[in-house]
Amino acid sequence: MSPADEPIDLGLLGSGDREASLDPFLVALAKAADLCLKPYRHALRFSGEPPNTIGDCSDCVVLIEARGADGARCDERDLELEIYRSGDDLHVMLSVVNDEQAPLLWHGSHAVWMQADSGERCDRPTDGAALEALCRRIRALLVDADAPTS
Repeated sequence: MSPADEPIDLGLLGSGDREASLDPFLVALAKAADLCLKPYRHALRFSGEPPNTIGDCSDCVVLIEARGADGARCDERDLELEIYRSGDDLHVMLSVVNDEQAPLLWHGSHAVWMQADSGERCDRPTDGAALEALCRRIRALLVDADAPTS
């Protein structure tokens, strides 16, 4: 297993690395996924290099891993969240990890569903409302994390 594939240390045992400094953000993302995508529970880990801070999050990918109420992994419900900056705006792209045909959700100032193979706009899938709600919550968390503190 490569370091990028290992679950992120959430700092619960006192880790002082930079991933641990992002724990509150990852926990908030997991709570948002739990709320929007019931009845599943979610854990998050970075795919690749984590950013130094959320404000530095110009291009990072987070894997959202789902488990059922019994704790069993539900790989078919796993999502990939890409967070990137375009100009001054933060955007998110949400896709289903194990379904290359599932439409992608881009969320900037509004939600846009796209066909995975062509990038053309398409109708919202039947479970799309919950995913749009998750993206709105994520963007709100990002705006809060990115806001300057006084």
